[in-house]
Amino acid sequence: MYQSNQSMDSQQQMKSMCQQYMNFYVTGHLQDGSSFEGIIDQIDDVAVTMLIPEEVELEETDRQFGGYYGGPGRRRYRRYRRQRFPFGLLSSLLLYPFIYPPYPYYYPYY
Repeated sequence: MYQSNQSMDSQQQMKSMCQQYMNFYVTGHLQDGSSFEGIIDQIDDVAVTMLIPEEVELEETDRQFGGYYGGPGRRRYRRYRRQRFPFGLLSSLLLYPFIYPPYPYYYPYY
């Protein structure tokens, strides 16, 4: 009986944390040790639905100047897929740290 009450409390804590981070890009950790990144999309009583990114590369095509629009390199795209995670499988959620470069300081015009 004590185990079920403790698991219900942890699931309620995880649900409230998911509600707090709704529509944010987060890093999640599962009970088995694996981790993932995604955007929290929907929350219900039993699980959370997240948008999980996956990289998609456009196949290379022969262009006249060696790349797209005259530049070298590959074009990459990111696609998001919905995936449900039960609250019992989640162990923690962390906000994903986006580190922005410092804004360049320009001297004022006189």
